[in-house]
Amino acid sequence: MFKNIASLIFACLVGGFCAENERLNVILIMADDLGYETIAANGGESYQTPHIDKMASQGVRFEHCYAQPVCTASRVKIMTGMSNVRNYTKFGKLDREQKTFAHYFKDAGYATAIAGKWQLGTQDDSPHHFGFEEALLWQHKLARWRAGTRHDSRFENPVLEYNGEPRHFNDGEYGPDVLTDYLCDFITRKKDQPFLAYYPMVLAHCPFVPTPDCPDWDPASKGSLTYEGDTKYFGAMVTYMDKLVGRIVDHVESLGIADRTVILFTGDNGTDVPVTSLFMGREVQGGKKTTKDAGTRVPLVAYNPTLIRPQVSKGLVDFSDFLPTLCDIGGIEVAPGLDGHSFWPHLRGEQGTKREWVYCWYCIKGNPKNAEIFARTERYKLYSTGAFYDIEKDVNENQPMQELSPEQEQIKKKLSGVIQDYAQYR
Repeated sequence: MFKNIASLIFACLVGGFCAENERLNVILIMADDLGYETIAANGGESYQTPHIDKMASQGVRFEHCYAQPVCTASRVKIMTGMSNVRNYTKFGKLDREQKTFAHYFKDAGYATAIAGKWQLGTQDDSPHHFGFEEALLWQHKLARWRAGTRHDSRFENPVLEYNGEPRHFNDGEYGPDVLTDYLCDFITRKKDQPFLAYYPMVLAHCPFVPTPDCPDWDPASKGSLTYEGDTKYFGAMVTYMDKLVGRIVDHVESLGIADRTVILFTGDNGTDVPVTSLFMGREVQGGKKTTKDAGTRVPLVAYNPTLIRPQVSKGLVDFSDFLPTLCDIGGIEVAPGLDGHSFWPHLRGEQGTKREWVYCWYCIKGNPKNAEIFARTERYKLYSTGAFYDIEKDVNENQPMQELSPEQEQIKKKLSGVIQDYAQYR
């Protein structure tokens, strides 16, 4: 028997079986091209990330979260709970037969919205088809540059699409601000009912350009004419990204719904290659599009002021784990056959299911003949080629291990079995 009403309410929230207005809200924020080494709380020394650092100190900071090496591949995996080997088709597309976490939440009576970068299908109904009732997106039906020019359209005076309809901003607006404003407005409108808000940010992807906090910000600019821009602005973009994350957290708290809202922050893949960052006393070159740690290891922080126990987790998280975790938070049952496992119990300080390995099948164009495949633990990594690495001692994978201890032989054998098990899907 429960001793008091407070205990009953707490148990209801955790178990996900409360009345509708007591169900937990979920906000998933995913930065673009942001590796693990960029966050100060992780040991990054090049950039200021005070808001994410605060979330990390008051929530759970993960040391071993692994995405795919490039954006579309990660977006497909995080939204479907499945390895790319099973459902990835090609860059810029999500197979319309797939079920996403937005489908689950919408079917369970949640309000659902997405703001940010899409790049998963150009059909008019694409975001709605995949479960989002509301959408403000960059690169939905339109290309990344302005029509008739080669100016990038995501940052200065952006071109966005509201539920598939183009919206041109020409009064000095900054795309990330517009998207954050939209998401905060959605949260305000839905604060009295359960909601899912997904924010795949456009920061800190290139082109590297000034933010509104930079002295050389130009409110009349129509966007960069070069793909990369200038890497000297990357740090300012990371700090502005962090500021927007702080805005969302502060907004949730100002509405009085922080206790029933779980906020997760991660990145979709490693930092872009031109960027070099200082991390725990060593330089880390961005590894986007590579299967090395710099290309796949991303930040992950989870925050709720009452339900999540502050800690640093050294356990493994794979991007396929997000769908079952989000649904677990919402008290939503998922279909069998997913590759992911919920880490929601772990966030609450409970045992849960420990992930023993991460599997990666990566091919940007979807051709199985060109796929790069590996399985790994926190420390060891085995490629389908047979190359076996001790990442703790050789993070850049310079030399495969030759002589193995009996324990290492057992780990290699186990990872080889994982790779063989997944081979059936291609």
